Formats: sequence, C-alpha cells, structure tokens
Amino acid sequence: METTTYIALSSQGALRREMSAIAHNLANMNTTGFKSERMMFVDHVQRSRSADFIADQRLSFVRDVASFTDNTEGPIEQTGNTLDVAVHGDGYFAVQTPDGEQYTRNGNFRLDNGGQLVTQDGRPILSDAGAPIFFAPEDTTITISGDGTVSTENGTLGKLRVVSFDNDQDLQNVGSGLFSTNQQPINDPNPEVVQGALEKSNVQAILEMTRMIEVNREYTQAQKLIEREDERIRKMVRELPVMSQG
Repeated sequence: METTTYIALSSQGALRREMSAIAHNLANMNTTGFKSERMMFVDHVQRSRSADFIADQRLSFVRDVASFTDNTEGPIEQTGNTLDVAVHGDGYFAVQTPDGEQYTRNGNFRLDNGGQLVTQDGRPILSDAGAPIFFAPEDTTITISGDGTVSTENGTLGKLRVVSFDNDQDLQNVGSGLFSTNQQPINDPNPEVVQGALEKSNVQAILEMTRMIEVNREYTQAQKLIEREDERIRKMVRELPVMSQG
C-alpha cells in the first residue's frame, strides 16, 4: 500500500474517533452536569526512506493522543425543586457508593424511604463530616443555604460536602454522572451552591453540529483521496505490461 493511502487512513481513523466523541456529546446535551469531551491530535512525523535522495522529506501522519474533558461550568437553570442543588466553580458533591466515595456535579437529589438524601439512583449524599444526611418525618421545610448548610424548621442537619481536585482531568467517568479518582479530594470550606436549580450540560449543540459537519466533510475528502490513489495504482498496474513490451 502506498504511503499516501496510509496517511489518508490515519486521518480517517482519527476523524472516526472524533465523530464518536461528538455523537456522545450530543447524546448527553440534556444530561444534568454533563461535561463535553474533546479529542487531542498531533502530527506523527516520520522520515521518508527516500530522504537521502529528496531533501529531508518527511511524512506527516495524524494521531489522536488522548481525549480531555471540557470542565467549563454549564448554565444554571432554576427548577424550583427544593432538593435540586447546583454548585458554582470547580466543586463536586461527594457521594457514597459500593465502590467507595465518588463525585458528581448532578445535584438532582431526592429523599429515599428512610428520609436519606440520595442521588436519583439511590446513592447517599455525604456531609462535610463524611456521613449521610437524614431527615425526620416532621421535617417539612428543607433549606439548603449558599454555603451548603442543610436545615429544616427543626434545626441544622449538616453541610453538603463539596470538594475539588488538583487535576480534574484525572477524574474517571464511571456513569450515572459519577466520577472516581485516586486523588485526594480537597474540601471546600466555603462552597457556593444554589438551591432549587441544576447545572445543565455545557454542550453547545450548534457548535457540536457544526463540527460534526466539518468532520464528515474531512472524512469524505480523505476517502476520495484514497479512491483516487487506488485508481492511480490500478492504472499503473494495467499500463506496466504495455510499457514493458514497448
């Protein structure tokens, strides 16, 4: 196979993975607290075998080295629901799971049958003391202040544990809006939270759709290049016997 085809295929492979990332972003554009994914590309430069004859000729392949999360804060949308909580800044709510403590930006909480504050799939939300938060049957008016303090008409129950990390790119998405990491979380003593609101996805649909169109065009151009190169090789093979006879 000719080098031209290898280069075009390397481009197509990277574009396919970028298209998958774009599709994933669009599929989660309405997911609370979702952060969009981006691809990182580099040129993989290799010296041509014929470089001794053609002045230092180098071949540039495309390689996607990694993906990264765009942690830009999404828009805050008022819901009016008492147990919806949005967090400003770099913070994450701490959640107790069977796999240990995990973290989320999705503040769409609820009370389970035992009066415990939990995520929508039933995982306990932790206080800054590292314990779950429970409400009594007579607690009817729930207030979550701007610093995360949870209280009712019967008194204070605790304070939401909000944490940050030295490198939030190291957070691993484990599904259901949860992240895990081996990093030591940093407790935020003065978090900024908003009751009755949720952080929406930071996916910008128009930009993602525009990029999807661009990626599709680039992929098509690479495919046409491969087809033209294939036809060139076929033509050369067909004409070679005739040239040899001449």
